[in-house]
Amino acid sequence: MEFIDPLAIEFINKFQGGFPVAKNPYSLVASELDIDEAKLLSIIEDLLSSGWLTRFGPLYDARQMGGGLTLAALSVPIDRFDEVTALVNAYAEVAHNYKRDHKLNMWFVLATETEQAILDVIKNIESQTGLKVFNCPKLQEFYVGLKLQVDDSGQVDSVPMDSAWTASPQSEDTTEAPPDDFERQIIAATQAGLPLVSEPYAEIASQINSAEHRVMQSIKKMLNNGVMRRIGAVPNHYKLGLRGNGMTVWNVPDELVSDIGGKIGSMDFVSHCYQRPRHLPDWPYNLFAMLHGSDKDQVMQKLTILETELLPFNFPHEVLFSSAILKKSGLRITT
Repeated sequence: MEFIDPLAIEFINKFQGGFPVAKNPYSLVASELDIDEAKLLSIIEDLLSSGWLTRFGPLYDARQMGGGLTLAALSVPIDRFDEVTALVNAYAEVAHNYKRDHKLNMWFVLATETEQAILDVIKNIESQTGLKVFNCPKLQEFYVGLKLQVDDSGQVDSVPMDSAWTASPQSEDTTEAPPDDFERQIIAATQAGLPLVSEPYAEIASQINSAEHRVMQSIKKMLNNGVMRRIGAVPNHYKLGLRGNGMTVWNVPDELVSDIGGKIGSMDFVSHCYQRPRHLPDWPYNLFAMLHGSDKDQVMQKLTILETELLPFNFPHEVLFSSAILKKSGLRITT
């Protein structure tokens, strides 16, 4: 790993979530790191500009906002890969896009303001590319929470996310109302990141012609109801050294998927675990779990541990390694 300031490592390790909602949050965090506020702001700015962080601020859950969210895949001919990448990435609704080593070699996340918009975007992509889109929405969530820990030697690994950092899990049939107009203004003002100023919530309030206390109150509400998953640093896991990123996919009998999903999701090294639909005969897998490591060998070692834990079951499975980040922008809404 390239050189990175030890203070920056300490900040990354401690504040991938749990960033305070208070009048002077940077000052509070700086005190915890035993530095001053100006130094902390400089560290965050440097981490963002140098690419160690992909963003800093709130992370939102499109489904909890009443919108649509899905994982989709394409099988793209190699000679058309750049062309199709440009077409897919041009959609603002595409929040993430990865190249993976598989026949289905392009996997992207769609986040939209309505469920119907997901289907509309998929239809448009199919029309533009002439390729079938495999739509894999989340059916059950067993675990989500990628935290990276950098040790004193600069080695990085994924560890369980501190539960205090994240919003409480919400059921798929939640009755929580979607964000109101005021909350949508806050989301639009912060979806690219939290302002790097001494009083960021006052700055947000100024941008939307409101009061600081009202902004903080609404942010706390969104954290509590799961619309906002957490506030913190989002490290660039590739740049930090986690270049082995494998999406494991499993063909589990439907009557066992809840139990097996729960077991896989409880493993310390699993960062995401979901049930998603099969697409027979092309795609027989219905359980997805992300594993990370410094290289492919480390991911395969973790997979071996997982396979052992699942004995006596031997479910058919594959690992789809990501070979390139094609886009990573996060949720975008308009007011």
